[in-house]
Amino acid sequence: QVQLVESGGGSAQPGGSLRLSCAASGFTWEQYSIGWVRQAPGNKREGVSCISSMDGRTWHADSVKGRFTISRDNAKNTVYLQMNDLKSADTAQYYCTTDVYDAECETSSLVSGTGDYWGQGTQVTVSS
Repeated sequence: QVQLVESGGGSAQPGGSLRLSCAASGFTWEQYSIGWVRQAPGNKREGVSCISSMDGRTWHADSVKGRFTISRDNAKNTVYLQMNDLKSADTAQYYCTTDVYDAECETSSLVSGTGDYWGQGTQVTVSS
């Protein structure tokens, strides 16, 4: 079965950095997209970052572009989200999720904040 195990969440000050990790297993698909969706209290889920299993192309939401970088280590079956220059608006529950039907990030469900499989979520809190 598909499993997504997250780590790396925590607290940071504005301008600080965190790196989230998502260890994936149980995939039977060759082509898919995987990445991160977040949800702050009272807000809808929003896509944050995505990376394709095919060519490694990435997508980042405008709100995090230039600050967050998604990457993956295929040997470890792990995807990362490097978060720099954190802002209070980044405070949210971050979920690792995947779209197993669309390997192209820009058209995948992650962009709209949805996915087929989900990790447990990890809290990111940015405050001074």
